[in-house]
Amino acid sequence: MLHMISVGNSENSPAAPALYVFGDSLFDSGNNNLLPTLAKANFPPYGMNFERGATGRFTNGRTVVDFIAEFLGLPHSPPYLSLIRTLLRSEPLTGLNFASSSCGILPETGSDLGKCLNLAEQIGLFERAVKQDISKHYKTADELSNYLSKSVFVISIGSNDYINNYLDTQSFDTSKRYDPLSFARLLTDKFSQQLERLYHLGARKVIIFEIGPIGCIPSTTKQVKHKGRCVEQINQLANMFNNHLAPMLQNLTSSLSWLGLHLGHATGLATRQYSIHLNTVTNSSPSSDPTCLTDSSNACCVTWMNGTSACIPELGALACREPNKHYFWDGYHLTEAVYKTIATHCFNGSSVCIPKNIKELVSEV
Repeated sequence: MLHMISVGNSENSPAAPALYVFGDSLFDSGNNNLLPTLAKANFPPYGMNFERGATGRFTNGRTVVDFIAEFLGLPHSPPYLSLIRTLLRSEPLTGLNFASSSCGILPETGSDLGKCLNLAEQIGLFERAVKQDISKHYKTADELSNYLSKSVFVISIGSNDYINNYLDTQSFDTSKRYDPLSFARLLTDKFSQQLERLYHLGARKVIIFEIGPIGCIPSTTKQVKHKGRCVEQINQLANMFNNHLAPMLQNLTSSLSWLGLHLGHATGLATRQYSIHLNTVTNSSPSSDPTCLTDSSNACCVTWMNGTSACIPELGALACREPNKHYFWDGYHLTEAVYKTIATHCFNGSSVCIPKNIKELVSEV
């Protein structure tokens, strides 16, 4: 049994002053609602188990970062694009969400679906928020720096650089220009540049999520011929990126150590979501426990495309009655139950978030 513990003592004393979120549809809470793109989730049955309904979250309920915010004693980080005109508030911000569905590390990723915010653009918007809005709540640069250094930054990015770029050979020629190893190096090099940029803007407590096993998602398994539960050659691409991620973070930490960034002090964190995803998908079996996942292969929300797409009403989307018994919500995304498990392990556990969990991270001065 998982036990969730919030380190925030009350609504008035959260464990961290703010939670800032960057990434893709795993974390998007509504930014794409305001962009000209096909990658949206602001309609039912998305949000069928969320108190505010369909908000732009690509799942049936809350996301990983929603749970992390709750565990920290913070409100959910609102989508930045929905607040551009209302950022000048009397109280300091408790976080913002810059994540954008279909986007990735590379600027062209996801462009075939319309406009989205790539990682560089997301960090650019954070820079704008810091300089134009957040800084106005603090009298001195030191006060602002202290606030940012204690805030938590969470990033999940990179899977779309494969799904909506490298593997999309009809729209992109990336796989012709880069072999898998070269592409993984390209992504981590670009990622490193953006992380350093985020560091110089004040981020110190950063949580980096690995790419999940994209060879196991329904959009892949139901369209690509394979043996076993997953398409291993596609999982190998994700693994190649993940294998480059840890050394990249270590090198970045070493290069910035004279500025106060030390991996050993858990100011740079990597989460091993690949392993927890893969173990659940490949080793799960039906259970008599009504609270357990019973389907780790099929999407809860199925369209006439056999559960390989997003949950789109125009494609005949039909959601299952008990989504939280499913691992997958649609062809690409997970259910609230799985996100809750990942967030809980990362917050309190010892095997998912390394070298320290979030609870330990925020406890450090």
